[in-house]
Amino acid sequence: MVTSADVLIVIDLQNGVCYSGDHLFELQNLLTIVNKRIALYRKLHKPIIFVQHCDEELVPGEELWAINSSLNVEEEDFFVRKTHANSFYKTNLKNLLDELAVQRIEFCGAQTEYCMDATIKFAHGLGYKNYMVQKATSTLDNPFMSAEKTIHFYENIWNHRFLEWIEDES
Repeated sequence: MVTSADVLIVIDLQNGVCYSGDHLFELQNLLTIVNKRIALYRKLHKPIIFVQHCDEELVPGEELWAINSSLNVEEEDFFVRKTHANSFYKTNLKNLLDELAVQRIEFCGAQTEYCMDATIKFAHGLGYKNYMVQKATSTLDNPFMSAEKTIHFYENIWNHRFLEWIEDES
C-alpha cells in the first residue's frame, strides 16, 4: 500500500478560493487533511509544491492570493504561479518536477471540477503516477450539483483511471 508519492502538490488553497463568498465544502476538514499530508511529507523529507492561481481577483501579493494561513507553509517549499486551470499550462511545474526527479505525484486542493481535474488529467497524460487521499479536494455548490456530489462524481471518474487512492493512516 502506497502511503506517499515523490511530491505533494497543493493546488489553489488560497484565501480567495477558500472563501469566495461561500466557504469551500467542508473546508475545515479539507485543511486538516492537507496539513496531515504536509506533515507526513515533511517527516519523510519529500518536497511540497504550492500552486497559486493568479487572475484579476487573485493578485500576487494581495490577501486573496495568499495561501490559507491554516496551512503549514515553510520557506523550503516550492511555489508555482498559474493563470489557467491546468497547473502545467505556461508554468515551470513540469521543469520543477523534472529537476526533482518526480515520477509519482500526490494531489490535494481546490477546486475539484476545475483546477484539480485539469491538472490531474494532464499529469496522467504526461505519464506521472498520480495519487490522492479521498476528500482531499473541495469545491462549491454549482447549478447542476451540490459540492458534495461534485466531489464524489470526480473522485469516481479519477479512481483507477487517472489516480490511485492513498489510505490516510493518520
